[in-house]
Amino acid sequence: MALPNKDPSANIAVPKLPGAISGLSEIALNLWWTWNPKGKQLFEMLNPYLWKESGHNPIAMLRSIPEAELQKACEDSRFMQAYHYAYAMFQNYMQDRTVYAEEEPLPIAYFCAEFGLHHSVPIYSGGLGFLAGDILKESSDMGLPVVGVGFMYPEGYVRQIIGSDGWQNGANQTIDKDVAPIERVPDAKGEHLIVQVPFIDPPVYVAVRKINVGRVTLYLLDTEVDQNDPWDRQISSHLYTPDIEQRLRQQIVLGIGGYRVLEVLGIEYSILHLNEGHPAFALFERLRYFMEKEGLTLDEAIEGVRKTSIFTTHTPLQAATDVYGFDAVAKYFSDYWQRPGMDKERFFGFGINPDNPGSGFNMTVLGLRMCAQINGVSQKHAEVTRKIWKNVLAQEGGAETITHVTNGVHLPTWLDDTLFEKLDGILGEGWLGMQDTAEIWERISLPEDETLWQLHYDNKVAMVNFIRERVRRKWADEGIDPPVAMAEGVMLDPDVLTIGFARRMTSYKRPDLILHDLERLEKIVNNFAMPVQIVFAGKAHPADNPGKKILQRIFKTAQDPRFRGRIAFVEDYGEDVAKYLVRGVDVWLNNPLIPMEACGTGGMKAAVNGTLHLSAPDGWWSEGYNGKNGWAIGGESSDDAKDAESLYKLLEEEIVPKFYDFDDVGYSKAWLEMMRESIRSVAPRFGGRRMMKEYLAKFYLPVSKIIMQERKRH
Repeated sequence: MALPNKDPSANIAVPKLPGAISGLSEIALNLWWTWNPKGKQLFEMLNPYLWKESGHNPIAMLRSIPEAELQKACEDSRFMQAYHYAYAMFQNYMQDRTVYAEEEPLPIAYFCAEFGLHHSVPIYSGGLGFLAGDILKESSDMGLPVVGVGFMYPEGYVRQIIGSDGWQNGANQTIDKDVAPIERVPDAKGEHLIVQVPFIDPPVYVAVRKINVGRVTLYLLDTEVDQNDPWDRQISSHLYTPDIEQRLRQQIVLGIGGYRVLEVLGIEYSILHLNEGHPAFALFERLRYFMEKEGLTLDEAIEGVRKTSIFTTHTPLQAATDVYGFDAVAKYFSDYWQRPGMDKERFFGFGINPDNPGSGFNMTVLGLRMCAQINGVSQKHAEVTRKIWKNVLAQEGGAETITHVTNGVHLPTWLDDTLFEKLDGILGEGWLGMQDTAEIWERISLPEDETLWQLHYDNKVAMVNFIRERVRRKWADEGIDPPVAMAEGVMLDPDVLTIGFARRMTSYKRPDLILHDLERLEKIVNNFAMPVQIVFAGKAHPADNPGKKILQRIFKTAQDPRFRGRIAFVEDYGEDVAKYLVRGVDVWLNNPLIPMEACGTGGMKAAVNGTLHLSAPDGWWSEGYNGKNGWAIGGESSDDAKDAESLYKLLEEEIVPKFYDFDDVGYSKAWLEMMRESIRSVAPRFGGRRMMKEYLAKFYLPVSKIIMQERKRH
């Protein structure tokens, strides 16, 4: 059911541009520019100051730039050459249909609760969202037939504000629809498409919007429409709302509403891929579709759903899954399960955890039961997942049903722009199409040491300047005390060995492990000849008070004059901060409780830029560490005291001395060789291309063949 939209703010407002540069509108409305240096450089050339002030948001910049300046740009031969080149690149990319695989799979619908694409679209919280965003980008680059489904979140995720006492406070980061690269999806009459979510009473409606991610479209659902009651308008307002019933409704809208939106749009797809349990209700809508549209019996439809659906789980703990009371689920699904002739017990059976059957309806169990294709996100995580869900899996055919596809990162997004552009000369033209070929990365040894070190040092300077500028702006806007400015990084020095810890602030990630012995840390940090500085960043979940207390401890330590400004906490960690840190720090620290790190893609982003990884042997590092590309903390199990001792010993005896072994060239050749090995060993194995080729080989192509065989039989 489509209804006209009454919300005038839904119109995307890209100003009318002079005809000679009208293609800038197309580029601004497609996130292709975010992972293509020529696209970014084009907007920066147009007006460097407004590009910086807009937060690298081309739509905001184009709305601010004077018309006379746009006309002047049309007369600037240097700018026009850059414009024509970048626009031709964009058009060629959009028209190219090359598939970097032996075969092309049938169309895939990829559902996820969050997508980390760019900081101008704050619809993400952390690693899950960045992975989903990288999957869409890599699918676009490979020409894979993927469509994404997620939420709009008009009020975004919580913006982090640290008080002078170090306590995390929150403020809503509202999405400005006028300057975000989000477009309305029209219905047949040209009105904003609004779709009713099935089987919710009173009715709930979603407005449909879209983001262009290269050649892939991401559809976003937004319940903030006039047709909804105030309570219903808030369903999509916040990512991971703490209200348990509203969260249930959110996941109903995402799964069932998202499935219905694709149906209304006439988007035909054959494979359903669920990233985590949040959108798993889409499986029930897929069940209904198979019965009503294809005439299958209930058992046939269940088997059809299982054969054609993929479930990727990221959770290493049963306790971390979404579980809803049976009464709450029955409130929304009592009519729904009757339509296919299912009784209450069978319906609830899809979500009952045999290890705790009275706990409620478990969304991860639903995914495990209704999908025949299941994967963890690293080899170690798959092993953990098979153990913790062994009783569910035993009922569904055995533990062999869970395999692994280790996460990867989209190299064009996370590589330093200068390094990215130099790789044509280093690895050879066309390297991007062969990025998962280990042999081509051997050529990373060709550039002179001084060239690679200067690239890294420039990134350190850029990171320090970025952090200082954030402190300056906060001081100018709000006024802050000197200890707060010190704690937020105003005294950082690019010539000092810099350790970065940037991830969600929660207990199992042990953000404060390096603070275990402050007296010993003080000696390491304040070593006159070989000083060390530490940069922390990350948000605690709004409901995670233990995580907030850890963050507060870190912040107060950063304020402690004993550490002389060499410990800093960067406020409001997001995609923009992440890019500076993964490229600008020298060492990327990760010390989770084993085996709680499902994968940990932040370390990959750092490693492909030559930032050395210092991590517990968990997640991807169990596969990635080779003894020459970083360091491993502790052993195969976690103990705070022993792991802290291992960390301090590595810093004192290996890491710090190696970094400062300058010889007579101003940098450490031994350190630089480890940087080369980091890039050489991590880029081909933990890039998005390898990841998506594995999804193709393990899931997309085999499922496509099953579907084609079924179609031939019928």
